[in-house]
Amino acid sequence: MVLWWLLHFIIAAAGTWLARRYALHRELIDQPGERRSHAVPTPRGGGAAIVVALMVAAAALAWRQPQHIVLLTAFVIGLMLVAGVGLIDDHRPLSPWLRLGVQAIAASILAVGAAGTWGDLRIAVLAFVAVMVLTNVWNFMDGINGLAASQAALAAWALGAMAGGAWALLGLALCAACLGFLPFNFPRARIFLGDVGSGSLGFVLATLVTAALAAAPANGWLLLLPLSAFLVDASLTLIRRMARRERWWTPHTQHAYQRWAAAAGTHTIVTLAYAGWTAVACLLAVGLATNGTGRGALVLGWVMVATAAWGWLQYRGPGRQATLGTNLEKDRE
Repeated sequence: MVLWWLLHFIIAAAGTWLARRYALHRELIDQPGERRSHAVPTPRGGGAAIVVALMVAAAALAWRQPQHIVLLTAFVIGLMLVAGVGLIDDHRPLSPWLRLGVQAIAASILAVGAAGTWGDLRIAVLAFVAVMVLTNVWNFMDGINGLAASQAALAAWALGAMAGGAWALLGLALCAACLGFLPFNFPRARIFLGDVGSGSLGFVLATLVTAALAAAPANGWLLLLPLSAFLVDASLTLIRRMARRERWWTPHTQHAYQRWAAAAGTHTIVTLAYAGWTAVACLLAVGLATNGTGRGALVLGWVMVATAAWGWLQYRGPGRQATLGTNLEKDRE
């Protein structure tokens, strides 16, 4: 288990170093702007290293546990599609609707693999929905240093533990790969995940959600806990933007985490606070998965607290007076 973790940590760390050199050579640089939360030009595309680590993990699992070959094949094809369209977008901007179409194809492939593995149409539908939701949520929420990778690392551990078997190893591989990437992205960002990374993280987490639900349908509500910080912030912000008839698919800095970071003048405290929330949520989810009652009520209460926190940050807390372009020089993002 330790060697498995180290393997994917090293692959991701070495790959991120190489990805940064490549990005600098090709001038794949994110420039600061009013719709961005960083203050200095920063290379993008480091998430490609995480994708490579996950491909290695999938190949190893297919070799050692061939009973999962159908879903693992669907996983690899889907991941290649999501990562591929993200990588192209990192080189030259693509239409968001084209990216969404490719994601839908990847989601359909994973759904077919899930149906072939578990023979349950409901699991297949969940796989499709989970990919479409989480792929885009992780893309929306990848806006400050360390946030998307740290949230994915924590959620991957918890979801993998709840899924068990080969999927626990896949979750551990994602956790290790994210931790291998993080030193290049937090607290000071030397490279960003890019669309190749953020979308891929969401896709892998969707696969783990599907496997965890198939393994123990009674734990369905608990699967929301490790994802709650991102789901609440992304969903409520999206609903508010749509209600205001804004171009909700375009970049912005209206998420609670972005407003908080702008007001605080640093990304670090926000990323650590979100990580603390999710760490507790993950421990609750894993603990209650094996021994617990009243799961639905607990999840509902947890989401209500998260919703209240979002509202406070947006309307009463440090994010209320935050404006676009607030100085973030403390972290030199």
